[in-house]
Amino acid sequence: MSTKKQRVMNPSDGEEGTPVSVKIRERLMASRKRFNANDNIAEFIEPGELERLLDEVEDKMKGVLSSLVIDTERDHNTDNTARRVAKMYINEVFRGRYVPSPSITEFPNAEHLNELMIVGPITVRSACSHHFCPVIGKIWIGVMPNEHTNVIGLSKYARLAEWVMGRPQIQEEAVVQLADLIQEKTQPDGLAIVMEASHYCMAWRGVKDMDSKMINSVMRGVFLKDPNLRREFLSLIPRKG
Repeated sequence: MSTKKQRVMNPSDGEEGTPVSVKIRERLMASRKRFNANDNIAEFIEPGELERLLDEVEDKMKGVLSSLVIDTERDHNTDNTARRVAKMYINEVFRGRYVPSPSITEFPNAEHLNELMIVGPITVRSACSHHFCPVIGKIWIGVMPNEHTNVIGLSKYARLAEWVMGRPQIQEEAVVQLADLIQEKTQPDGLAIVMEASHYCMAWRGVKDMDSKMINSVMRGVFLKDPNLRREFLSLIPRKG
């Protein structure tokens, strides 16, 4: 009589019992693609896998709650917490990792606009890569177009910002990622971005400072070369305080 036990497959497992996260990671490594916390990996996720990934994260979160000695079987407040957290990470706060870039319609600069344009403040929400605590702030974007610049709708800047910020981020890197993306989409003579944000890894833990904010900027093209244009942009940002 055989003594081998048949393996029971987890709902999140892929073919032959391999977890879907392993399948996705194997594709990334085979393509020699980076998959840091703030990278987008949508092109390596096949149809239907995001749902299985959600199941896998839920299963792992149950283990985390168990290790925190939380009785999720008898505590009505946490009996579905693992599922809620999994959905929050994959479908909401880290969605920018798992879905493609939003569709952006670009138009030629038919009127040959060449004056400074500022969009903002755009409210953005992210989470720091170190502690997964919220990062909430505002972004201002300055664009100096030329006759060859592609024009996009004002709301599209907010959609691009939301996509980039919807990943575990470090603020300095997030602003650079957003600048690279807008530069690629529009090809302006100059691009300037300023971000001001509160970091709850400082407010909720650590030094517990509720008032500190971080402000950083990226300047490209004529904003970097022309100090007068840079001063004009910064003076027009209606930052409080």
